[in-house]
Amino acid sequence: MTIQRHHPPGLHPTPTYHHVTIVEGRRDIHLAGQCPLAEDGKVVEGGVLAQVDQVVANTAAALAFAKATPADVVRTVIYVVTPDADVLSAVWDRFVESEIGEAFTTASTLLGVAQLGYPGQLVELDVTAATA
Repeated sequence: MTIQRHHPPGLHPTPTYHHVTIVEGRRDIHLAGQCPLAEDGKVVEGGVLAQVDQVVANTAAALAFAKATPADVVRTVIYVVTPDADVLSAVWDRFVESEIGEAFTTASTLLGVAQLGYPGQLVELDVTAATA
């Protein structure tokens, strides 16, 4: 299996992600939206960055279970309950600098949204990976 990440001519430069990700000869892995829930099922306290840290831990565990790594991720979508661009940037930076940071070098989208599924939930991560 090969994963190729590209910046096509004529498209704007990106800070860390690529516009196009192409996967050939693959096994697809689709994670459920990874939420900031601790093992007891409760949303972690401490604000949006603490929630990002829990989402990172949950995503790393889910990828490992599927025998995948952050390098195998081909698409991410980050949802953050905020209209504030500075909060969105802080969340992006926290993900990129985390143990799963390599997952965000691929096709990625970052969205500010009005609400997520659990009371107090501020962040969620949607991940698609591909392995041979």
